[in-house]
Amino acid sequence: MEITVQWIRTSWTKQSRGGEAAARRNAAPVGFAVPVVPHQFAHVVRMHERYGFEPRDGQEDVRKVDVQLREADGRLRVQPRVEPLFDIPPRPRRPPAVRLIPGQWVRWQLNYRFSSASGMQDWSYWMDTFNIAYGPVDVDVFLSEPTVYVDERGPLR
Repeated sequence: MEITVQWIRTSWTKQSRGGEAAARRNAAPVGFAVPVVPHQFAHVVRMHERYGFEPRDGQEDVRKVDVQLREADGRLRVQPRVEPLFDIPPRPRRPPAVRLIPGQWVRWQLNYRFSSASGMQDWSYWMDTFNIAYGPVDVDVFLSEPTVYVDERGPLR
């Protein structure tokens, strides 16, 4: 069965925590039209404050995307991976995996806060949005409302 993966990473620093920069960041899209990519690749979009949150897209081997995808019994099991290093905000109880049937898609959002290893630099932040469809889809599928939405974003302070 066909699986379409779109991974959007929005990243920023303290400079985009408020004001006009935060407004630009918050206005960044959470879904894009899907270009034609080989089935083993994901459509990857990066938006960073350094570039005014303008989308820059590319492709990535789907196995390198931080999400677990497993097909079984006519369903697709979707569960983003969160490494222990990426534990801020704390996630003591993560939502269960989503199981999609053909024709459905999920939007799953997570956010993170980081400091430098020595603590000498300011905090940096990112938000990952995973748009994952099971079965054949139109190029504009991720511009609509998802079948399932999981908001795993927490307070970043």
